[in-house]
Amino acid sequence: MSDIMEETPSGPDLPQSGGEPFKLPNVAKIGLGAPFQWLAGGWADFKRAPLPCLVYGIALAAVSAAIGWALVFSGQFAWMFVLAGGFLIVGPMLAMGLYEAGRQLEAGETPGFSDMALVKGAFRLDLAYLGLALFLIYLLWTRIAQIVYALSTSTLHRTPMDFLAFMFTTPEGLTMAATGTVIGAVIAFLAYMLVVVSAPMMLDRKRDVFSATITSIRAVTTNLVSMALWAIIIAVLTALGIATAFFGLIIVFPVIGLASWRAYRALVLDEDAMPEADAT
Repeated sequence: MSDIMEETPSGPDLPQSGGEPFKLPNVAKIGLGAPFQWLAGGWADFKRAPLPCLVYGIALAAVSAAIGWALVFSGQFAWMFVLAGGFLIVGPMLAMGLYEAGRQLEAGETPGFSDMALVKGAFRLDLAYLGLALFLIYLLWTRIAQIVYALSTSTLHRTPMDFLAFMFTTPEGLTMAATGTVIGAVIAFLAYMLVVVSAPMMLDRKRDVFSATITSIRAVTTNLVSMALWAIIIAVLTALGIATAFFGLIIVFPVIGLASWRAYRALVLDEDAMPEADAT
């Protein structure tokens, strides 16, 4: 890969149950062009297995749309923005089937929808811990968003037009939008640091949640600018997918998921550098 510049020194020694230390996987240093290569690779993988990826995307988009429209019809349109922010936080855990598809495509196999819907390697306690951590972060984000909204207005805006008019045409609404965007971006990026590499890594190598999340954080901090660019690309594409009444997610989400598998494979080196953790 032309945008991998060099290999970073191996990670710190971590103890394992037998008392012998092992090293974290090495992390590659990448260039600014790498995120675009991952995205192009994700699109190429999508075209290699379009039917199962489309079914996966349709299922994800349908569930998201059902939740979104339920908020609209129940007069809770303001929560649509919270939903969008939460999607960025928990989205990586919803892409486990796409990581499996990427793994199979890399191995020269043809993934089926059943392989993607029931990923055997995803039924692990460590992945459940990671999912729980992301869910707690999402709950934190929803509570902060609720506080920001409550401090900005005493009126509950039940229709999309009322809420959008408040947000874009009043000083209080503009302040609310700016504050919520900044806080949401910080929370989403912290979650992104934890999961961008760890989710596919635990599926691929069956590592424990601690070594996987530490490796994920190292991958981001080692390539802060490039990984920030990748986060922005994911956020923009996801926002576009949601803005098209969720129809865009049918293609956007599978492509991002497949590209994220390529990102993990490019960032984490030395596949056999450390022994496998207990899969229970």
